Amino acid sequence: MNRIVLADVGNTNVKLGITTAGGEIDAYVIPTDPLDTADNWGLRLLNILRHADVRPEDVEAVLVSSVVPPMDPLIDNACRRFLQRAPLFVPKSLPVPLNNCYERPYEVGADRLVTAYAARRIHPEGGLIVIDFGTATTFECVRGNDYLGGLICPGVLSSAQALSSRTAKLPQITLEPSTDELTIGKSTSESLNQGLVFGFAAMVDGIATRLTALLDSPVTVTATGGFAAKLAPYCERIDDVQPDLLLGGLRRLYLETMQSTP
Repeated sequence: MNRIVLADVGNTNVKLGITTAGGEIDAYVIPTDPLDTADNWGLRLLNILRHADVRPEDVEAVLVSSVVPPMDPLIDNACRRFLQRAPLFVPKSLPVPLNNCYERPYEVGADRLVTAYAARRIHPEGGLIVIDFGTATTFECVRGNDYLGGLICPGVLSSAQALSSRTAKLPQITLEPSTDELTIGKSTSESLNQGLVFGFAAMVDGIATRLTALLDSPVTVTATGGFAAKLAPYCERIDDVQPDLLLGGLRRLYLETMQSTP
């Protein structure tokens, strides 16, 4: 059975998915390292395929969304040498079928476009706000088939690391408050966790409310990214969580492109 390799290359991690046209996505996460070599990357990829019980010759295509340009030639060389496949990069090799309304369309990261496209396919009606809890927390706005743009805010992990790295007496931050309701912290650890979790929840709800007014239509708020499942229960405005929204979007984009190609 042919397999599709999906790669979400972010500033902190690379999330790899191994899947079929309609099956489950087996996901793996490895650190992003632009100083790595193509050979080392290729060998890692072979090990991941071996773990997924997939032969290199069974790989039909490799789809890549990257926001780290130095990683692109590394991944390209690794795929060509070890898989005999030239990877398809979004949007250069695989355009996203949304009207990009950004003032400078080339400035929009591939990840932002793919998550907006994937959410539009899942929720075909009304306005959309897509929140990605990654290295940064991004808000993407979609009306009809138009990608309108969005907001880029601090990320959960980077905020937590900034606090802990610059303050010697602060304890480890777990992002797990002892209660589901906001309380006054009685310890430094609880104060930190309450502050980060409910602080980000308030930011998400506040920004989503204001963006909804700008979209001027019924709006669905979808969350994705590493911290989405952990933070969503504290956010009143999040309607659904899609953990593999970007990887699923890459697969859908490839399949739709193949079906429309004569």
